[in-house]
Amino acid sequence: CSEQLSSQDHYDYGMRAVISVLRAAGNLKRKFTNEREDILMLRAITDVNLPKFLDQDVPLFQGILGDLFPGVVLPVADYKNLTDALDENCKKNNLQTLESFYE
Repeated sequence: CSEQLSSQDHYDYGMRAVISVLRAAGNLKRKFTNEREDILMLRAITDVNLPKFLDQDVPLFQGILGDLFPGVVLPVADYKNLTDALDENCKKNNLQTLESFYE
């Protein structure tokens, strides 16, 4: 993975990153007790790492995940509470919301 993605100082492939993914997976497992573990692990890896990547690295990262988890499709995450809070705070601060803001 680290050899394929662009070199960025904020990309972390060490033990801190592994611990972050494991903690996220544990939290998801406690919240979604009946969900398949491959889905929970893929969600944890995605949630922890995707926000760090540059736009140019996202398709490659998704390809790597597709190779690691063939056939696993993530259910669409429900971010309604988050997007509602973002909308509300943007309006309070006279900011315009764009669809790309939520991606």
